[in-house]
This record gives sequence, structure tokens and C-alpha cells, in this order.
Amino acid sequence: MKLNLGCGNNKVEKFVNVDKFSSCNPDIVMDLECFPWSFDDNSVDEILLNHCLEHIGQESNVFLSFMKELYRVCRAGAKIRINVPHPRHDDFLNDPTHVRAVTPALLGLFSKKNCIMWANMQAANSPLAIYLDVDFEIISRVIHIEKKYLDDLNSKKISAEELDEMIKTKNNIAKEYRIIMEAIK
Repeated sequence: MKLNLGCGNNKVEKFVNVDKFSSCNPDIVMDLECFPWSFDDNSVDEILLNHCLEHIGQESNVFLSFMKELYRVCRAGAKIRINVPHPRHDDFLNDPTHVRAVTPALLGLFSKKNCIMWANMQAANSPLAIYLDVDFEIISRVIHIEKKYLDDLNSKKISAEELDEMIKTKNNIAKEYRIIMEAIK
């Protein structure tokens, strides 16, 4: 089974389209912040969270429960495709329904490999994968850059290092993260 969670009006063929608002006519009306979900354990091969995850879990315990539920329904090797606005872009900042910045660093907290490495280093990172007994590995991450800055990079007006620094310090350079995680079981 493939799930398009928080689909809104962006339904995807061959996916079960899920949203809490019946007005967008999803296949299943379901609030992703209410647990447990109606899907069986280890029943999902792929999940799409397209501009959805930044709307989930204003309260930390709800977000952590969401991650546990995501893991519960995923089969071993399931792919989770996440597209979210970059937290330093107006697309993120100006929407009052965005409750959480989602970054690769945040999602890395749900990797047991990372948590074990941090424990061995005596680092202060929260070992959420261990606490929650979940395990997701990021297998791909892409930052989509606003066209002007991408053009500047391609024409060598700025270097990759300069662009990286700009992304860290300025708004509206990076537009979106596209992240793919894999469920490790």
C-alpha cells in the first residue's frame, strides 16, 4: 500500500489519499494527529508527505507520536518522501498553520545509527530513535534553491561555499527540502 498523507487537493494516482478535511475529497478522511491510525502494522510500502509534515505536531508529544505511528505502519524498507518548505523561506514563515520546522537534522534524530554514534561521542543530541524505538535513515536530501541564486551559482557569480553560507544566514535563498527516508526494521 502507498499513502499520500495530508493530501489536500493534491491527490496521487495509485496512492491512498488521506486528509482530515472531507472538503478535499480524500480516499480516507483521517486526522493524522489522532492515534492509532487505521492502517495495519507493517502494511505500507511508501508514504508521501508533500507539504504536510510542517503542519503536524505543534506539541512535541504529538509530533513524536506521529513519528512512532509512521514507523509502525511502514514495512521494512518503506520509503517516506517528505517535501517541506525551508524554515528560512517566506513560504514557511508566513503560514500560521506551519507549526514545526522540518530539517534533515531534525529527522536525523530518528536514526538509531545516529543515536548510537552520538552516545559513543557523549554528544547532547536527543536519542529519539532509541527512546521511541523507531529507525529511519535519510537516503536522499535535496535543497531546492530560488532560481536567482541557482543562476548565480551556475554562472559562477557565487561559489557553492558562498551559497551554503547564504542558506544558513539569509532568508529566501533555499525554498524547499526534499527528503527521502527509509524505514529500517
